[in-house]
Amino acid sequence: MTALKAFAPAKVNLFLHVGAAKPNGRHDLDSLVVFSDEQASDHVSVEHSDTVSLEVSGPYAEDSGAVSENLVLKAAYALKAASGTAKGAHILLKKWLPVAAGIGGGSSDAATTLRLLTQLWEIDPAHAAAIAPGLGGDVPVALAGVPALMRGEGERVEPARLPGRLPALLVNPGVPCPTGPVFRAYDGAGGGSTFSEIEPFPGFLEMDQLTDWLGQQRNDLEAPAIALVPEICDVLDFLKAQPGVRLARMSGSGATCFALFDALSFAERASVVLKQEAPGWWAAPCLLGAVP
Repeated sequence: MTALKAFAPAKVNLFLHVGAAKPNGRHDLDSLVVFSDEQASDHVSVEHSDTVSLEVSGPYAEDSGAVSENLVLKAAYALKAASGTAKGAHILLKKWLPVAAGIGGGSSDAATTLRLLTQLWEIDPAHAAAIAPGLGGDVPVALAGVPALMRGEGERVEPARLPGRLPALLVNPGVPCPTGPVFRAYDGAGGGSTFSEIEPFPGFLEMDQLTDWLGQQRNDLEAPAIALVPEICDVLDFLKAQPGVRLARMSGSGATCFALFDALSFAERASVVLKQEAPGWWAAPCLLGAVP
């Protein structure tokens, strides 16, 4: 085994309920998380090397910051230390997903790297699971790679059975929306005082049941994110006006929004219309479910 590669897909929060800030500054979450197919994914490859190194390319490489601070590199070093392996790896990351966009691109990159290095170095996957929570709240669910409830501070991942893959369109207006300021605005408004987990989580036999139920939920960070990045409203207005749309909502801490459609053809049509109306926006029609 000399080289391995995989997609690192966008993470989408179909709903996101957020608790009040805790003494450690973090928040309890309750969220149903799914992942894009390869149509909205970064690419990661790893190959044997004497040392651990990272090379970043792609249209969003510059936006991803210094290589030395990249979460992929931190994940690789943490896995190497936890497993005690003497092996190294050269990691290639191609950034196709926008940065600071609420779709967990960095966390997905890190989780994909952990999966690939576990195989490349032939080590116990338990090492990756053990270090994932320390890398960030979205890394454990991204490492699991299946539709799941993300709870606690992200460390509790409970697989959720869905009726099938969800036709969707992801749209980002090209404006960064860093997580920190959004959470601070949420805390400043007294958010999270009525937080509780959905228990029991309902089962869904048909897609209509799922989308109708999701329409009764919310993303608690949507309002504070819109206050900081008003363009999110423009994205939501566009998505809600498209034929075949079932639900439109912001993902994560923004500014990426998603719409669920009756069929993928509606999402693809909306993407074509968007390219004409807002050519500077990023968009990806896709199917949401497990990691490809």
